[in-house]
Amino acid sequence: EARRQRRLLLVVVCVALLLDNMLYMVIVPIIPDYIAAMRGGGGTAGPSAPAGGNGSGGGNRSLLPARYPPASGGNEDVQIGVLFASKAMLQLLVNPLSGTLIDRVGYEAPLLAGLAVMFLSTATFAFAENYATLFAARSLQGLGSAFADTAGIALIADRYAEEPARSRALGTALACISFGSLAAPPFGGVLYEFAGKRVPFLVLACVCLLDGLLLLVLAPPGGTGARANMPVGTPIYRLMIDPYIAVVAGALATCNIPLAFLEPTIANWMKDSMGASEWEVGLTWLPAFFPHVLGVYVTVRLAAAYPHLQWFYGALGMAIIGASSCLVPACRNFGQVIIPLCGICFGIALVDTALLPTLAFLVDVRHVSVYGSVYAIADISYSVAYALGPIVAGQIVHTMGFAQLNLGMGLANVLYAPVLLFLKNVCQMKPSHSERNILLEEGPKGLYDTIKMEERKG
Repeated sequence: EARRQRRLLLVVVCVALLLDNMLYMVIVPIIPDYIAAMRGGGGTAGPSAPAGGNGSGGGNRSLLPARYPPASGGNEDVQIGVLFASKAMLQLLVNPLSGTLIDRVGYEAPLLAGLAVMFLSTATFAFAENYATLFAARSLQGLGSAFADTAGIALIADRYAEEPARSRALGTALACISFGSLAAPPFGGVLYEFAGKRVPFLVLACVCLLDGLLLLVLAPPGGTGARANMPVGTPIYRLMIDPYIAVVAGALATCNIPLAFLEPTIANWMKDSMGASEWEVGLTWLPAFFPHVLGVYVTVRLAAAYPHLQWFYGALGMAIIGASSCLVPACRNFGQVIIPLCGICFGIALVDTALLPTLAFLVDVRHVSVYGSVYAIADISYSVAYALGPIVAGQIVHTMGFAQLNLGMGLANVLYAPVLLFLKNVCQMKPSHSERNILLEEGPKGLYDTIKMEERKG
């Protein structure tokens, strides 16, 4: 039953991550027309209003936040850019607090609290009638994500303690994140087009509610006293100054910058440089989902066979991201653009799948095996990239050019890849110095050891 419970908990976490990314991206084809209607800029936001106000169907809208902010600026586009960035900004501010709280109270209660806030955020989106309410809903989502995402990933690392099960479980979570980002824009655009503005958010809110109820059944708050007997995790500020964790956090932030900065800029560049049609812009990122899942699968298999080379998989991924970023400006048609974008997503999958389990191992080897704060640091790394992207990317393109932006991002990834050599010795230490392995070999010596032994037997 313990194995069945942890599998169900994995499902709960994957659904939470899926919902978070769907809510993040579902407003992409909706929000321009949504704001324009609120300001009286065109028609009534509802089933009859075309998504994006451009005459195209919702399912053909861009799969990314393509219109914030363009090189020419504009008040509405700035509002949209700030709205998209507000989630990552609040997440960035709250993560240090959420990581510390998760270490102290356990993983299930913060995950449940995060789902509750996400439900409130989704319901607020459904009934928002002005920009301030939209901004509050988006910020609420960042607050919920700071707890749900961090607690969920930490819960997976805790329940799947041994390799290769941990890498497989985290890889499954990453695949759900990718699928949520892919499926949300057409999902939101089609429902907005044919069913009304509230329906996409109400559907997501219902799924979020069901996910929270399942978590309540599996792990009710206060249902076990084991957490009170476990040690307090290492403070987040000490983890941040750990050089090995700092290297991993820098890699996670650097590898996600190309994706975060291309999302708000590539659609306008495609229209200006190659005259791309609306459906081509909408399908730009669709093929990239498959190499992302392939990258997750390949990394999990390689990590199972050669676990001491995790650093190399991450470095290889960063090199692929760097080369692909540099190739984007050289593309001259829609088919050519797809190739480097697939390379970027494949490289991100390699980096994330290799380094997220490495964070847990670093905590096992060098600190206390409690994972809330270390995955809060990972979430901070992602949030830095996605907080800057919607606001900064358009200005960089305006002042320096799209080609220079891509060359700079590519060069940053290529130069950072050799830094991961710093992790080589730590990865070799993992099989023999893990706290959990020591407990398994020597047997329980106290209450905490006994609790951990019982969990491992389960």
